[in-house]
Amino acid sequence: MSLIDPYLTDPRYTRRNAVYVPSGEGETAWVFADTYTLKVGGQQTNGALTFLEATVPPEGGPAPHVHNDHDEAFYVISGELEFLNGDETVTAGAGGFFFVPRGTRHRFRNRGYHAAKMIFFFTPGGIEELLLSDATPARPGTAPPIRRLNIAEPPAELMERYATEILPDPDPDPS
Repeated sequence: MSLIDPYLTDPRYTRRNAVYVPSGEGETAWVFADTYTLKVGGQQTNGALTFLEATVPPEGGPAPHVHNDHDEAFYVISGELEFLNGDETVTAGAGGFFFVPRGTRHRFRNRGYHAAKMIFFFTPGGIEELLLSDATPARPGTAPPIRRLNIAEPPAELMERYATEILPDPDPDPS
């Protein structure tokens, strides 16, 4: 009879390969006027997922688009966001969860007076390269730039690599 617990010494159970990102840490950037913090990307998760925190100011959010190779999910922490689901909208407040299967036209927009906070993630991971391709590194104590009205699409090569398309908005009125 062994007195050594194999679960304490077996390398399958003692290997340390989890990822921990402390509060307030991660690569933070302004994506148009939104503030995204990449908590973990495809490189750190062996391609499993990309996970971000976001602060979305009034009228913030991306144009309608579709990810053909990625599922995306959102969890609203505070505030309220309007989500596009194909050709209909859903408004989600704090505690609301919105899952977007690949191939679904979607967007989020803050139609409120105050910034909304959320977390969102993609499976599989790696798509952060596309999301942050036109980002500006955020600087503490500095306001994000004013949202650009004529937003350029990310580089075509990245759009193709991540099977993402910008689509028309069934509700083009931003107010």
